[in-house]
Amino acid sequence: MRFQPRDMKILKAVGLMAVADRDQVKSACAFGSTTRVNARLLVLVRLGMLRRFYLGFGAGRKSVYALSEKGARMAEMPLRGPRRRQNETLVADYGVDHLLAINDVYCALAFRPIPVHGIRFRRWLAFHDTVSPSLRLIPDGYFELDIPGGILAAFLEVDLGHESLAILKEKARQYLQLAITSEFSRRFGQPRFRVLVLANSARRLRSIRGAIASLTEKIFWFATLDAGCQDFFAPVWLRPAGDNPQPFIQETP
Repeated sequence: MRFQPRDMKILKAVGLMAVADRDQVKSACAFGSTTRVNARLLVLVRLGMLRRFYLGFGAGRKSVYALSEKGARMAEMPLRGPRRRQNETLVADYGVDHLLAINDVYCALAFRPIPVHGIRFRRWLAFHDTVSPSLRLIPDGYFELDIPGGILAAFLEVDLGHESLAILKEKARQYLQLAITSEFSRRFGQPRFRVLVLANSARRLRSIRGAIASLTEKIFWFATLDAGCQDFFAPVWLRPAGDNPQPFIQETP
């Protein structure tokens, strides 16, 4: 049970994601073998660098991981993630489910081949505080892509059906406020952004899209969570108005 150089990459990946399951660690750390990633995760749990707990029961039970205090110090990462006892079993935890869903999008963008020529993943940011002192907005994530001719910036909102439409409309207003001020370009160095909304069902997506369409037809892009994770660059995206799905980035001839 010795700490290996590759284990630092696991600690930093888990620290960035706050909480992660085995498949997310496998993707983020480029493990080719499930057996190998399981072995390293177990070593880090036994060394006291990772906290492990479980979601669900029986055959559907899933192990999830977060940094311990020792692991956070080792990786020089903030101590985030759920405050759960080692090996605790959770019947359901919305906060953990939400983080895992966000991480699925991150892994799909950062670690899978991008099937569009000239597009490269640039960076991902997680938020622990409001995006601006003047707004009450805490995005689920932010990423940038290098594209021909510049950089595409986008915020991410993942919806699992636990927030009211009134709250989501208020979030949309906050994003619109950010878009018309200089605060975004001052902090992120980009002139404009998109807001991606991924919902856990088509029905839920229709409700959210209708609510936001009453405010604006700009900056927002909508897809189901499954489509966004599996076919991010395919024509699965809807705008506030219109019913024709379109790709996230139009390929130039």
